[in-house]
Amino acid sequence: MPTNKLAAFALATAVAAVATFAFAQDVTPDPSLASLSPEEMVAKRQAVMKEDGGILKGAGALSGAEAVTAAEHLIQNFTNLTVLFPGGSMVGDTGALPVIWEKNADFQAIFATAIASATSMKAAAEAGDADAYMAAIKATGGVCGQCHQTYRKPS
Repeated sequence: MPTNKLAAFALATAVAAVATFAFAQDVTPDPSLASLSPEEMVAKRQAVMKEDGGILKGAGALSGAEAVTAAEHLIQNFTNLTVLFPGGSMVGDTGALPVIWEKNADFQAIFATAIASATSMKAAAEAGDADAYMAAIKATGGVCGQCHQTYRKPS
């Protein structure tokens, strides 16, 4: 890799890391989620994940403020998902597997990775870096796929 590309990559990585730290500190789960019944949590997490899939599918066509807003929405949704899988919420028509609660720290770590990836999307969109933005969309989708392979019943 030529030196100027390496330097640009290092700078982009540093900016994304700082942006992740700064933005993540401002985002907290929606407090109203704690009052949902287990059945409502299942419905809410399914709706949020479906919404995230739609955002990711359309994100490549976005730029500027729309791309930033899409990334911010993903960040909030991934943050909300961290509280939508409490013990006792494997009820009704859920695709969740018991391993979520057996290895909950690993499961929660995937959301942290998704938040970091979506934050990279946001930073790239703010910087107008289309290549980094597209790479971050792909990485975020990969995190979703990784989670579904391990923690979701096959459909």
